[in-house]
Amino acid sequence: MRHNKKFNHLGRTKAHRDALLSNMACSLIKAKRINTTLAKAKELRKYVEPLLTKSKDDSTSSRRVVFSYLQDKEVVKELFQDVAQKIANRPGGYTRIIKTGFRLGDAAEMCFIELVDYNENMLKSDAPKKATRTRRSSKKKAEAAEAEVVAEEKAAE
Repeated sequence: MRHNKKFNHLGRTKAHRDALLSNMACSLIKAKRINTTLAKAKELRKYVEPLLTKSKDDSTSSRRVVFSYLQDKEVVKELFQDVAQKIANRPGGYTRIIKTGFRLGDAAEMCFIELVDYNENMLKSDAPKKATRTRRSSKKKAEAAEAEVVAEEKAAE
């Protein structure tokens, strides 16, 4: 039976997996976006999102809990100062996974994982776009307006 065996072991022992996820979380917080395989990104999301939620409460206890996972003072400092300010009003969903295709060597599915509030391009695209006019409809209206002007000139003569 396979009761309660939900997470991906990523072909590693527990200590190796913990070190991998800790290092990837540090890289994600430093760089705001990393390129990795889809399986690792999905596991990283489960690992880092609770830490980001914990960083909203800037207390000594929270810092100690996050440090026990990340083991990097500079990253913890950046997380609680910079990242926590940006995600303060977001109720969850701090990361985004964008699939980029398959790796050439072994055909592993690759993706970007990024912090949502740090991608300016995506934030700009969320703004409502102005409706674009097609050439055909404006051309018909212009022709109709010209026809009216011509008809009025003939009527005036």
